[in-house]
Amino acid sequence: MSVVARQGFKYSIIGYIGFLLGTLSIFIFMNNLEFYGTLRYIMPTAEMLVPFVVFGISYSNVKFFNKVDKDGKRQNMLSLSLAAVFINFILFLFIFFLLPYIFPGFKNMKAWKAKEIILPLTLMLSFCAIFNKYISNYKRIVVSNIFDNLFPKIANLGAFLIFIYLVSHYSETSSIPEKAALLFFFAMFFFMFIGYIFYTNKLERIKFDFSTDYFKKDDFYKEFAAYSFFGFLGTFGNYLAINNFMIGEFLGMEENGIYSTLYALISLISIPQLGLFNISAPIISQNLADGDMEGLDKFHKKTSLTLYFLGAVLFSCIMVGFPFLTQFMPKNGVLLREYEPVVWIWGSAVLVDLATGFNGNIISLSKYYKFNILVMLLLAGLTIGLNFYFLKHTDLKLIGIALSTAISLTTYNVVKIIFNYCVFKVSPLTIEMIFVSIICTLAITVAIVLPTFDNNFINLIYKPTVVLILIFIGNYFTKIFPIEDYLNKKFIKSIFKFK
Repeated sequence: MSVVARQGFKYSIIGYIGFLLGTLSIFIFMNNLEFYGTLRYIMPTAEMLVPFVVFGISYSNVKFFNKVDKDGKRQNMLSLSLAAVFINFILFLFIFFLLPYIFPGFKNMKAWKAKEIILPLTLMLSFCAIFNKYISNYKRIVVSNIFDNLFPKIANLGAFLIFIYLVSHYSETSSIPEKAALLFFFAMFFFMFIGYIFYTNKLERIKFDFSTDYFKKDDFYKEFAAYSFFGFLGTFGNYLAINNFMIGEFLGMEENGIYSTLYALISLISIPQLGLFNISAPIISQNLADGDMEGLDKFHKKTSLTLYFLGAVLFSCIMVGFPFLTQFMPKNGVLLREYEPVVWIWGSAVLVDLATGFNGNIISLSKYYKFNILVMLLLAGLTIGLNFYFLKHTDLKLIGIALSTAISLTTYNVVKIIFNYCVFKVSPLTIEMIFVSIICTLAITVAIVLPTFDNNFINLIYKPTVVLILIFIGNYFTKIFPIEDYLNKKFIKSIFKFK
């Protein structure tokens, strides 16, 4: 078993724990989708603002780490990065509070009305972004994943439970339940920030050094600032945050809650992608440095097929189990079932994304990294434009958002595939992916047409099980994916060796 697969699997464990927590939370959030939508509006809106505060400095902490490490200036870079983020935040506040005088309608937006929590949260997340990238230089990814994956889910669940509990003890007009819940919500991110400080200090004792002499030497600050700026431009492709923000502004918090619930289900498909990309980066860099395009192409195809196969299996199970899962939700999940096409459309788009593998990583780690910035801007612009069209000129609502996401994400990936093939002669696509699609489609079809029992729990277990059995049989004869490499004693033992 390769190091990439083993390390990626270990990293994904935290992702699956987070998914399990998120999935169990869905049944609770369905009790008040409007407040859950509020929580899911605040977080993504803050995430959208973070790039304007960090301004790409976090990426420079990775790019130039080897240089400052060699010169003994790691602490100097970290200290000045944190200071720059704080100064940027002050400038950002000035612009934020100036906007209502230029655009009076800005005061009517939900972002303005929730500024008391969105702005402090933006600052916390900005500091965390610096520590996150700085820690990655020490090849530590699991603890950071705990902070980034589990803490937000605990914040959502804890805040929601506090809100539900207090609502039953106060009048409907009281603001105490919401304020108390949001206080807990923010406190969790503050603790995450403190956790980053302690963990960074554990890896290497923090010694603040705000001297600017090193950065002034040979105009190093110009190179640092230039790379940061390009890193900043490359952060505008967060279509999930864009979607949450626009749904909250145009449709309302209940729809935002439905969207976020559906996303929590679909996110299962892409969990294996997270750890694999982090672990693969050094291998991609080495292939590019050695000019080994043949090796990179083989690695690219193998990794993409792995991601697509795992994603397709999970997506197939979700498809046949979703209608029965909603039966166990409050109000029988009627609102979720109305938007079942969103799961089909959005899930298919995520599968296309998985099939393209680490296309973006190849570009980002090469001398053509600026092109990746252009396609990220394309993704952001296309997402915003299509969202605006579907929300303002159609009655599709969340289905329109799903179509927007599918169109923009697919276009984004196709552009990268073409670029990588023309420049590096590498491609993630293989004939095996077609066989995976055929096998999974047949498995879904058979599971759907099979008899449905009166007991929804039996259906929830029985239909996905049929899908898994049929896919396993199909894979057994086609030998597409080496399942035996993962289902053996040696690999399972290696998972628990966290070295």
